[in-house]
Amino acid sequence: MTVHEHKQAAVESFLAARSGPKEDFEMYSALALALLAVLQPAFGQDVSSADELPFTISPDTIEGDPDYIPPLFPILPFNQYAQNPILSPNPANNWESAFLYNPTAIVLNETIFLLYRAQNASKTSSVGLAWSTDGYSFTRLNSPILYATEPWEAGGGTEDPRITRVNGTFYLTYTGYNLTSPQLCIATSTDLLTWTKYPPLFPNWQDVAYSDIDIPEPRFNHSKSAAITNEKVDGLYHMYWGDSFIYKATSPDMLNWTTLSASQYFAEPVYPWENRLIEPGPAPIKTRDGRWILVYNGATSGRVGYPGAQYGVGQMLVDPSGAFRPTVNTSLENPVTGGTYQPALRDGPVARIERPMVFPSTPEETEGQVNRVTFAEGLVQFKGKWFLYFGQADSTLGVAVADVQPLYGNEA
Repeated sequence: MTVHEHKQAAVESFLAARSGPKEDFEMYSALALALLAVLQPAFGQDVSSADELPFTISPDTIEGDPDYIPPLFPILPFNQYAQNPILSPNPANNWESAFLYNPTAIVLNETIFLLYRAQNASKTSSVGLAWSTDGYSFTRLNSPILYATEPWEAGGGTEDPRITRVNGTFYLTYTGYNLTSPQLCIATSTDLLTWTKYPPLFPNWQDVAYSDIDIPEPRFNHSKSAAITNEKVDGLYHMYWGDSFIYKATSPDMLNWTTLSASQYFAEPVYPWENRLIEPGPAPIKTRDGRWILVYNGATSGRVGYPGAQYGVGQMLVDPSGAFRPTVNTSLENPVTGGTYQPALRDGPVARIERPMVFPSTPEETEGQVNRVTFAEGLVQFKGKWFLYFGQADSTLGVAVADVQPLYGNEA
């Protein structure tokens, strides 16, 4: 058997044992984790760990690459790193012993920090932290930085982080999952270690998903996946969120958000590779002309030339100043709603690429906890490159890299 086949056998043993007798589960999960521990070095990843950060992070810590150049739309091409995965589960730490994927990213003090989703053998999710000075080899913190403490997180944990920093404060959106309802949440920090959590942003949200044969599937109290601009546009922060359609919300302060109903979505699936659902990825990136690139994830139904339920990564160009957002009603003719936020519908994406820029193409991406998945939540510019961090088959963590576009003419 190849190294990958050994690894896949370990994962399959673990998954099969979950539905069997308790004794089998304990034996095979231990065997699977032991095999992963032996096989991880063969995948070229840095398995170093530490009990503290490489430096203290504060509101004054410098963010971003010192030679940062704003992009043009689209940022292409992205090439998947040949030595992926760059991070895999660590059996030495129970909380990240089974699966490790879906990272968000930020550059601080010329260091890339990844906040990633990790799962233990019971598939409870926590958020871990790792850092790198080259974008490929990471040292991870031995303890999770965000984990289940609230009723809406009990059992399932804290999933799929996405980070935005405003005025020295980190805002981390994530999914709190209580094994019944996934709910979109937000937490704040100034040091990446100590977090203040807030209740779900959109309680009782009525969402609608569609099956592979386009049958609507209502989902009550279901909200996920939010990417937020790091500056105000027209006096408001803008959030793109959702995991069937992409919805839009706005806020004056990053904590109190107003959104429209599910029927008034911002973007819907358009192309065959995304025809089942679309879902935001990393925080939007501002372009040279003042618009924003939203990297997003899409899944296909499998009926139009792509494998069923395959997840790929795309880009769309958005203009928050032309998107729908709440406006204050100052009318004296309607005292009931006067002075309250009245959402107004505007247009959606300006443009999007027609084909996925990253899609499952390696054994680690096509076979795992969920087959045929590349799912991105982290994008940073670092040392002349764009680093796109993504989950591989909901099991490991990979990266794809693109060149930074040069400045042209009077842009220099």
